[in-house]
Amino acid sequence: MSIVLALDEGTTNAKAVAIDHTGAVLATASTPLSIANTAPGWTEQDATEIWDASRDVLARVLAQVDAADVVGIAISNQRESVVAWNPGTGEPVGPVLSWQDTRTAGRCADLAGHAATVRERTGLPLDPMFSAPKMAWLLEQAGEANVVGTVDSWLVWCLTGGAQHVIEAGNASRTLLMDLELLDWHPALLDVFGIELGALPAVVASNGDFGETACAGLPAGIPILAVMADSHAALRGHGGGAPGVVKATYGTGSSVMQGTGDELRRRDGVATTLAWLEDGPVYALEGNIRYSGAALDWTSRLLGVPDAPALGELAATVDDAQGAVLVPAFGGLGAPHWDPAAVGTLTGLGAATGPAHVARAAFDAVAHQVADVAEAMLADGEALDAVRADGGATASSLLMQSQADVLGCDVIVVGEADVALRGVASLAFSRVGIALPPASPSRVHPPALDADRRAQQRAGWRTALDSTRR
Repeated sequence: MSIVLALDEGTTNAKAVAIDHTGAVLATASTPLSIANTAPGWTEQDATEIWDASRDVLARVLAQVDAADVVGIAISNQRESVVAWNPGTGEPVGPVLSWQDTRTAGRCADLAGHAATVRERTGLPLDPMFSAPKMAWLLEQAGEANVVGTVDSWLVWCLTGGAQHVIEAGNASRTLLMDLELLDWHPALLDVFGIELGALPAVVASNGDFGETACAGLPAGIPILAVMADSHAALRGHGGGAPGVVKATYGTGSSVMQGTGDELRRRDGVATTLAWLEDGPVYALEGNIRYSGAALDWTSRLLGVPDAPALGELAATVDDAQGAVLVPAFGGLGAPHWDPAAVGTLTGLGAATGPAHVARAAFDAVAHQVADVAEAMLADGEALDAVRADGGATASSLLMQSQADVLGCDVIVVGEADVALRGVASLAFSRVGIALPPASPSRVHPPALDADRRAQQRAGWRTALDSTRR
């Protein structure tokens, strides 16, 4: 038997699974992670907590299997979040700046004259969600003697006892510093953000040389076989990469991604990104939504219900939101609108509006945001056949049905919430000559809304979007 220990370090928890060569999950472990909003627009995490939690869940799943069968480790990680640390001591200097953090919006506005160059070279809009402005901010605060990286860089550094300061190419493509054709840092982009090359990790392929474990708490010498950004790993887990597969991952935020193979395809409002790099690049179109699961959590707190499942039960007591529209632009709007100054709104309220209608509006808001991105990806006249869905919120049949109704196509839910873990594990297994089977669908939600009603709902959403702009 061959086993891969797959780690998914997300925004709100670290989870690990032991998965064998047939795709069977033999053991699981998870630990929640804290996140702090320390000022308006500031979202932070603790790098030491992230490392401790990640090491803990890996050790716990390893203890449940025969260590002799373990061929290596695979890592899937939250993207764009940034860590700075002292390379001499290995200690973090300052907080992790989350991908949700918008403190660098002013810095991005000051650099607006470079937006076209940044977009052309990186495929990304000049937006505070991405890593480079956060890196510059942290280095200014911490001093030039320190290094920076994304969360994958930090975890690999810690796992290898400081032997490797590297970044996986797909994660690097989310920094605003990597040229999509060169597949490496571009000097002109470093100049734009004022970042020295020596502070950055080296860019390596998704199945490249990440070294071996050399840290307390884990056996020495376990090879790190593969690293992927979480959304990219989910696309691979769905069997994507080639044009045609569109997936939506429902987490704290949402990622809607369509593989384009080796073609660098561009669309207004969505990013062109490197999905992964093996012998050659696999590119994708993607749109990111800041508040999807987080929007459900926010509405739960607003209405005084315990959690998102309870919110779903409340929402299911009414047939629709009765005109209420929630736009959860709490940290601005992401793709395809890219407006960091947008504010959250709740509109369309009437005398008959009750808590259940507001709850329903929250689920509709997630579906409409995903539909905005999916529509922006399509060429003129192109239609979606289906969207493959994964992530924790897919457990809500209400949300998945709302998504199918708003999109006007089937939503195919994969039975595993952890498709990203399967995706990165498949890449790791390929390093040792094993082909892991793709994830299997568990249920399909066909659209139940007629075209006129769908158009009416989409028009109401677009009107509500206008009210978010300052």
